[in-house]
Amino acid sequence: MAGVSTKTVHDIFQTMEYGPSSTSTATAQSWLEKHSRTLGFFIDGKFSHPADRQTQDVIDSKAAVVCSTVCAQAEDVASAVSSAAAGFKTWSQLSCYQRAKVLLKLPGVLQRHSQCVSEVCELSQSTTSPAVLIRLAQYYASWAQLRDTRMPEWSPQGVVTVVVSDDCSVYFLLLKVLPALAMGNAVIVVPGKTTALPGLLLAQLFMEAGMPAGVLNVLTGSEASLAAKMAQNPQVNYLTFSGCRQTGEAVAKAAAGWGVPMTFSLSSSSVCPFIIFESADLDSAVDGVIELAFKKKRDFQWVLCVQESVLDSVVARLKTRMAEMKGVPLASDPDRSIIDAAIQEAQQQGATLIQSCPPASTGGLYPPTVLCGLAPSCESVISPPPGPVLPLITFRSSAEGVTLGNHSPHGQAASIWTEDLTLALESAKSLCVGSVWVNCHSVMDPALPLCGRRDSGNCTDGGREGLYQFLRPSLSPSLPRSSPSSVNYADFGSAPSKFMIPEVFDPSSVPRFYSQLVGGQMRKADSGSSRSVLAPGGAVLAHCPDGGRKDVRNAVEAANKVQPGWMKKSPAARSQSLYSLADSLEKRRQDLAVSIQTQTGIPLEEAEKEVELSISKLSDWAARCDKEQGGTPFPPQSGSALSTPEALGVLGVILPNSKPLLSLVSVLGAAVAMGNAVIMVPSEKYPFPALEFTQVLQASDLPGGLVSIITGGRDQLTQALANHSVIQGIWYWGSKEGCQFLQYCCVSPLKRLWLHCEEEEEKEAGKIWTDLNPSFQEELWRKAVVWKSIWIPTA
Repeated sequence: MAGVSTKTVHDIFQTMEYGPSSTSTATAQSWLEKHSRTLGFFIDGKFSHPADRQTQDVIDSKAAVVCSTVCAQAEDVASAVSSAAAGFKTWSQLSCYQRAKVLLKLPGVLQRHSQCVSEVCELSQSTTSPAVLIRLAQYYASWAQLRDTRMPEWSPQGVVTVVVSDDCSVYFLLLKVLPALAMGNAVIVVPGKTTALPGLLLAQLFMEAGMPAGVLNVLTGSEASLAAKMAQNPQVNYLTFSGCRQTGEAVAKAAAGWGVPMTFSLSSSSVCPFIIFESADLDSAVDGVIELAFKKKRDFQWVLCVQESVLDSVVARLKTRMAEMKGVPLASDPDRSIIDAAIQEAQQQGATLIQSCPPASTGGLYPPTVLCGLAPSCESVISPPPGPVLPLITFRSSAEGVTLGNHSPHGQAASIWTEDLTLALESAKSLCVGSVWVNCHSVMDPALPLCGRRDSGNCTDGGREGLYQFLRPSLSPSLPRSSPSSVNYADFGSAPSKFMIPEVFDPSSVPRFYSQLVGGQMRKADSGSSRSVLAPGGAVLAHCPDGGRKDVRNAVEAANKVQPGWMKKSPAARSQSLYSLADSLEKRRQDLAVSIQTQTGIPLEEAEKEVELSISKLSDWAARCDKEQGGTPFPPQSGSALSTPEALGVLGVILPNSKPLLSLVSVLGAAVAMGNAVIMVPSEKYPFPALEFTQVLQASDLPGGLVSIITGGRDQLTQALANHSVIQGIWYWGSKEGCQFLQYCCVSPLKRLWLHCEEEEEKEAGKIWTDLNPSFQEELWRKAVVWKSIWIPTA
């Protein structure tokens, strides 16, 4: 038969070539023919194809046009959101059992149509195994059943928009969609070009499983512009993005200021280390390199790190394995010129090439290539070129190997190879990444949280931990929905502080001059400026420093030095330090109550209650230090998996006006208990209690620099924190303009944001701090940690 290989299994085994595979796409072609090869939107449970819409072609791996999709306009967005809002009302009113019953039908539907799903993914150049999607559906169907019992006092977000870029796989798309549906939300999917066809097919299969109309909608078109239109609609409650960094930045800037919470998973552009220690099984490690690096589509970019003592052995094995390998198809024609330029630059910097054969001058294939002898600062290491090109760098000791692994600004995943279990676990713990695979790579399972670190994302997908992005505490206020303010992002926070001349002056009293706590020391502002702290009647209570950018830099530098040591302390040791801080607060309770009463004008009895509650909250966090822990997920593969919470790093916190002491202590306790360092900006209106609290901090045994309190203009200090690359997260209570500025600017560098509008906070009169709401305490804890998954395979 024409096109059928005559080679035997023995021949294929001897040459290590891939055997023949079926390339039939008859089932997918039949599905496309039913839609006349022009697919519209999926809205309200059915396909719609409005007239007079632009279309875009979907091409296969051979650059042939498969079909076309329709580009949505503003009225299509409004129709999809209206459908989702109605669908959410129906879906959320069902019991957990009823929602789980619908989702449990989905694996069977996917199994029946697995051939069509596989072929459509293949045609779209987004190859995904149907078995993986079935596992996703099974896992999240069970979580739909358990939501109310395992996560009480949490409510669904509402209408959730899931946006993915062109290079995002179907797996990562459903890793957002399925948990959102399981938690009771309605979802609008804005897929990229490679996931448009699978997304539309899966939406149809969801309806076959019994999903109510409107619960899942799909709109095709430009991701960034559609995301902006979604954010503008007041019925959209949450927006999450998965894909490349460039599209993510465009989405963030287009949607900033509309009051929609946003999170980003930037895995497809992440650079990850593949570390081979001298104690590794080198044959297995090289096999892993070949499988991982030299395929057409990769979820991550990889850099090979090899210990010097085994470099020659690894290179020899690579040459042997690559000798008979054929060219790998490039994703696009422009990739060839990018690869050629990167290789030429690497050779000029002293790199040597390992290639299976010289590259052809034209065509869509490129030979597998290894760039040896690169320096960590080389552009090909920092940002590897597309295609089958693998940079290789060396290290001497295991500690240096971990340092190289943390060299990248990304922190998505790492693969480490060693037969020494102690070295494996120590290295896994020290690597600043979300997922670590020991003696394996790319193990994906929904039971394992996939958490981006640094520039790889600011949310957690997968596992129980990934469900919380689609939930909110029932009593937690949301951001107000309105159009963006006119904010000059370049000049935000750059205006000098206004000098206030007090209207009331009492010559019989001399105001006290306070210092701010920076790096464990009481200091004046670096600028030398100060501002007046006024009583409710306008009298001057004290003078405090008017902090600025330089003070923030000093505080962050000190925090960055002390935080790793604090994080490595045992939870019991951190607990004792917080109990000591609570005792110090207890000893100064009267002074702090007077400071609250004098600054805010509330009755002394109410101020004493705030201090009492502050002591209680601090003791609560001290008690939780050694109680919060990860778990051992049970994926279907053989092996052992660990899921552990880790500290974010250095946090910036801009505190609210309401409950100036209680809010400070609650946030400080959550951040420090989990191993973070924190730079705090107290209420610009009521800084007096925070200034008194600095003396409590100095009397405690917390390491100097772990907590800094900087007074001054809120906007100026917000801008300084947002632009500092070391700050990993910002918790903000402030103006609508400040929330908008942070959403716009905190994608470069990427930070984890927790935003609250001051107007909403004042409406609640600080109830969120005084109510004993366990869901808010849970949210505080979850905002203070990131998750790491460690996978160790067994025979």
